[in-house]
Amino acid sequence: MSKANNVQLRAYFFIDRMQPQYAAYFGTVTAGDIPVAGMAQLYVELAPGNEVFRVVDMAVKATEVKPGVQIVEREFGMLEVHSESQEAVREAGRTILERLGMREEDRIRPKVASVQVITNVSPYQAQLINRSRRGSMLVPGEALFVLEVTPAAYIDIAANEAEKSANVRLVDLRDVGRFGRLFMAGTEAEARTAQLASIAAIEAISGTDK
Repeated sequence: MSKANNVQLRAYFFIDRMQPQYAAYFGTVTAGDIPVAGMAQLYVELAPGNEVFRVVDMAVKATEVKPGVQIVEREFGMLEVHSESQEAVREAGRTILERLGMREEDRIRPKVASVQVITNVSPYQAQLINRSRRGSMLVPGEALFVLEVTPAAYIDIAANEAEKSANVRLVDLRDVGRFGRLFMAGTEAEARTAQLASIAAIEAISGTDK
């Protein structure tokens, strides 16, 4: 567990270029400034959660980034900032780490908790998933790729990298809580390509173990 000043850096990552579906999905769930495809993003998850308020204030005062997410739960807090300028987003990250007295390597290294590719999804299961999804409809007969990671925020970079690599549709994404979950649909071949790309993105992130 990495701590500085009693703050734990649970997640910290940079998205270089938001993909169209991922950006569109994000726009439906954000309570703050709405980004568009092509923008860069920074995600930070902290414990205790109340630290998020101070960190968001740091980022927006020091750079031109705009805040999209400021969520505080019982255990964790999460923030997201974005900009058309990758350098502005990176500078926001450097400012946050410097003022927290941390390094990027102090973040928790993400882990894949589970992964599934379900082929030829039944109409009944598709209906159940469609009732709660925030993205594209899941069509019966398609393949469904489901990924679960921890800490939860890392599921966002997994989704973005999967969309870069495969012609799949983003059905749902849940990045708050202990585990993050990603649901994507397409042909079996594309679902498996998305699976490989998203897992590679998670495994490429260094950090400490809990």
